[in-house]
Amino acid sequence: MVKVVVIKFKNGGKLYYFAPKEGEIYERNMPVVVETSKGLEYAWVAYPTREVKEEEVVQPLKPIVRIATQRDREVYAQAEAKKPQAMQTCREKIVQHGLEMKLVDCEFAFDGSKIVFYFTSAGRVDFRDLVKDLASTFHNRIELRQVGTRDETKYLGGIAPCGRICCCAGNMPEFKKVSIKMAKTQGLALNPAKISGLCGRLMCCLSYESEYYADAYKKMPKVGSEVGTPDGKGIVASVNMLKMTVKVKIDDQNGGLIYKDFDLAEVRFKKGNQPQEKDDE
Repeated sequence: MVKVVVIKFKNGGKLYYFAPKEGEIYERNMPVVVETSKGLEYAWVAYPTREVKEEEVVQPLKPIVRIATQRDREVYAQAEAKKPQAMQTCREKIVQHGLEMKLVDCEFAFDGSKIVFYFTSAGRVDFRDLVKDLASTFHNRIELRQVGTRDETKYLGGIAPCGRICCCAGNMPEFKKVSIKMAKTQGLALNPAKISGLCGRLMCCLSYESEYYADAYKKMPKVGSEVGTPDGKGIVASVNMLKMTVKVKIDDQNGGLIYKDFDLAEVRFKKGNQPQEKDDE
């Protein structure tokens, strides 16, 4: 087993393992200064010291340099305070250079060595002149990084259709694969407006209960198929994979139709009659 401290660099961001410093006691959300491949960075403790299996750790572990001092907190706060003006300046420069790109976020390196601007664009952008212009304006090294539409929502945040903060911005360290098959399996209406997030892509939360629905789907009869019930044969009108019930359409003796719910255990049907869906992105 290896002792580690779980570190995050931003809320909802990816979690990383770092080596604890001897003699220091860490608490959740405590600011710390860590050493990374980029140099010293300001971060927070996601989970205090714990032991994990050696195979889960990529050696050698980078160390936690120190618990953030008052001076470290001031340096970080000053950098955050400069972000709005830096963003405004960069947007103006983008317009001046006539570039088709949308600025999403910017980040000042904790050691003051560079400023990183994040942007989205429909295609490739030649921003070499923009970088030179920004470097002369800020008197610092400039990096521009293109991100995707899902990353844009993660940086900007927002309120999802469910009324909560977007998963990617609040509690999802890494994006998960989401497919239209998940929506089909869960019986959702395939209306883009109802199954898409603020980024315009399929909602990340479709993957949360995908495993349960995939298992329940295999146990259910197909909608439109014929089944046997205690009240006679009928046609499956719909299924409820949470309650594990089946709504069946049955002909009554007077030529009418009756819709009735049955527990899955009460319904007789041929197993394995589910259609094979293509796993679309």
